Amino acid sequence: MKTIGLLGGMSWESTVSYYQLLNQSVNKKLGGLHSAKIILNSVNFDEIEKLQRQGDWAQTAKILSKAAQAVEASGADFLIICTNTMHKVFDTISNSVSIPLIHIADATAVELQQQNITKVGLLGTKFTMEQDFYKGRLKDKFAIDVIVPNEVDQQMIHQVIYQELCLGKINDSSKVQYLNIINRLHQQGAQAIILGCTEIALLIDQKDTEVLLFNTTAIHAQAAAEFAMLQ
Repeated sequence: MKTIGLLGGMSWESTVSYYQLLNQSVNKKLGGLHSAKIILNSVNFDEIEKLQRQGDWAQTAKILSKAAQAVEASGADFLIICTNTMHKVFDTISNSVSIPLIHIADATAVELQQQNITKVGLLGTKFTMEQDFYKGRLKDKFAIDVIVPNEVDQQMIHQVIYQELCLGKINDSSKVQYLNIINRLHQQGAQAIILGCTEIALLIDQKDTEVLLFNTTAIHAQAAAEFAMLQ
C-alpha cells in the first residue's frame, strides 16, 4: 500500500473528514485491522486565510509547497491538498515535489462523467466560485459547464464557510439558505451540485435534497484511497 500525503488544516474540521474517510475506504476494501498509511502536514489556517483575503496567493503557494516538500521527505508516495480553494496554486505545489498530486476537480469530474452530468452548479468559497482555476478546469479538460450562484448568494455561502463551518458551527438557518440556493441553481439547469468546499459536507447531506450532490471531500478521499491500494 502506498503512503498518502495530506496537506491539511484548511480547515482542520474538514481534514478530520479526510482522515476518517481514507481509513474507512481502506478498511472496507482490505478488511481486518487494515488502515491507511498517512503522512499529514496540517498548516495554520489563520495564516493562510489572511493571505487569501490579501490576494497573496504566491505566499500561500510558498507555504504549501514547503509543507508538500516536508511530506515528500517523510516518505509519502503521492499527495492530496485537503481543500478545494487552495487548488488555485496546485501547479506551483505540484512543481515543487517529485511525487504525484491528485487534483480534487479531476476526481470530481470523473464522477460527474460517469453519471453523464454535463452541467453543474458549484458551491464553494468566493474564490472558487468567482475565479476560473476550478470552473475552467472542469470546462476545458472535461467539457462540463458550470454555473454559480449570484453575488449575494456567493457572499452568504462564503460567510457561512469561514464564520461557521470552519469553526465547527452547524446552524439550521444556514442549511435552509444553502438548500434554497441549491434549488435555484437546479431551476437554472444544473443537473447536479458540486459541494466545492470541503467544509460544506459538514452542513449539507444528500438526504437533505432531491438534487444530486457531489461531495468533493468524499470523492477526493476515495480517489486517494483507491490510488494508494493500486498494486
